[in-house]
Amino acid sequence: MGNQPDQQASSVDTLLDSALQSVEEAESLVLKVARAAGFPEEELYKLNMAVRETVVNAVVHGNRYSAHKKVHFQVSGSKDRITVTVGDEGNGFDLASLPDPLAEENLLHQSGRGLLLVRAFVDEFQVRRLTPRGTQVELVKRLTHES
Repeated sequence: MGNQPDQQASSVDTLLDSALQSVEEAESLVLKVARAAGFPEEELYKLNMAVRETVVNAVVHGNRYSAHKKVHFQVSGSKDRITVTVGDEGNGFDLASLPDPLAEENLLHQSGRGLLLVRAFVDEFQVRRLTPRGTQVELVKRLTHES
């Protein structure tokens, strides 16, 4: 059966503190919007994991826990998709220069697999460097309506 979609698109646009406690707030917001859009539980889990990893990266690697920096968090839902945008105020990074987490020399590293998981859990993934500083990550998860 699944959740009955709400016919209204919903959205949230907020600033989060650069603290790991903000991850739970982001997860709660995205789950609320995704449930209203009618996403089934399995897809909610995948979307939640992608959001968790993206916000953790913004707090830890982007803003480096700086109390003076914020994480810009947006989520919007419609009858067929959820779009999540996470922006930080850090120095940014070049996606192409990150080491391959599946390369043999990187398999035992404690970090480095997060973006690989994010990509596996969403349908679209984009990274943009912001001017004058920061990184913005956009995630899109489509809702497939089964007949």
